[in-house]
Amino acid sequence: MTERDQPAQQGPADALGAGSFSSGSSLRHPIPTVLVTGASASARETAIAAAIASEDFSSMPRNDVVAVILEGLPDGNLVLETSDKLLISRIAPGCLCCAGNLVMRVTLNRLLRQRPSRLFIGVAGTVHLDQLRSWLSSAPYDQLLALTPDLGT
Repeated sequence: MTERDQPAQQGPADALGAGSFSSGSSLRHPIPTVLVTGASASARETAIAAAIASEDFSSMPRNDVVAVILEGLPDGNLVLETSDKLLISRIAPGCLCCAGNLVMRVTLNRLLRQRPSRLFIGVAGTVHLDQLRSWLSSAPYDQLLALTPDLGT
């Protein structure tokens, strides 16, 4: 087998189908990722909004964005709204590591293609939080995400 016949090796971005990421933070620097837990969607969104507000977005480069994955539908008032610096994806309620794994994986991969500078994942139930954390720490996400301490409401 010649060098030309050997299959090309894929990096973490290629494994996600994200070989052509847009500009933004580098794949070499894992994206800080926070799991946000709480009984109500409103409480989780409020906690995420407070965490985002505490960061200095005025100093962020123009192409940097924050991504948020929210489990479940809002329960009344929308606390977070999509903007040029904030990407929001809502997914159906359910266990994100079991029944909702495929939806979570597809949603996460789509957001990672945007190369956010930070990622928040709002989780309704904490029953399988350890499994979700383990899944996000496994290949290919182990090279793309850096789990930070959880944020509870």
